[in-house]
Amino acid sequence: MIRLAPRQARPYMRLIRADRPIGTWLLLLPCLWSVTMASSTVFNTRPDPTYIALFAIGAFVMRGAGCVVNDLWDRDIDGKVARTANRPIAFGEVSVKQALIFLGCLLLIGLGVLLQFNTTAITMGVASLGLVAVYPLMKRITYWPQAFLGITFNWGALLAWAAVEGSVGWPAVLMYVAGFFWTLGYDTVYGHQDKEDDMMVGVKSASIKLGRNTKPFVALFYMLTVILMAFAGDAAGMGWFYFVMLAAAAVQFAWQVGTLDIDAPRNCLARFKSNRDVGLMIFLGALLG
Repeated sequence: MIRLAPRQARPYMRLIRADRPIGTWLLLLPCLWSVTMASSTVFNTRPDPTYIALFAIGAFVMRGAGCVVNDLWDRDIDGKVARTANRPIAFGEVSVKQALIFLGCLLLIGLGVLLQFNTTAITMGVASLGLVAVYPLMKRITYWPQAFLGITFNWGALLAWAAVEGSVGWPAVLMYVAGFFWTLGYDTVYGHQDKEDDMMVGVKSASIKLGRNTKPFVALFYMLTVILMAFAGDAAGMGWFYFVMLAAAAVQFAWQVGTLDIDAPRNCLARFKSNRDVGLMIFLGALLG
């Protein structure tokens, strides 16, 4: 994808991780769950395709904005780590000024998407910007930056329900908390790729904190995700097919934990990426259930 872009645009495409869509998927999926269940509960229909498209554009743009904010905060740290030393800001391909202008453009596009929704959703979307801005600092403060990511990354579950109904329903709250534990699980798995580098530069993560206890904790996080999503589906009046797909997602979670090797970065990355499939199973269950 990046190779097809004009040469001048390539550093900016790398800056927003356009070649790594998993982040966009993980931001989008709670929105898709929520807009689908809300449409079924409130209007007894499937979600408006326009809303699906708006949330997809918004997820891509805001995930990109989050990456820019992260790289601005981490530009000095990234240069000290082999895996991140070639990131455009740390490497010097994109200046801080250029990154800030680009960030402003992304936020304007995000605002344009947000203005298509009702006042409640707009207010909630603007409120999330503070979370996006401070999340990258959490790894300097706490061993649980993954928890703050969970608070930030699943905001769309609340926003999407508000976009459909004009207020936040109880199923959306359950989905939001489920998404929190989901993120806590998958991002702890992801963090094991970087734990040596993180310790070298002095930043914190749940992966470092949990260490050899990672598997049982991730299993607990995923179990809570499934339980809370079951309650959310019940509260939203989902049919039997939703729960079948949720059971399939639980099996996938069990595979992740059972085959996880925290000392093998490729193993961790593959299990992290497989969470897209988990999210799509739940979305399909909500769509057809």
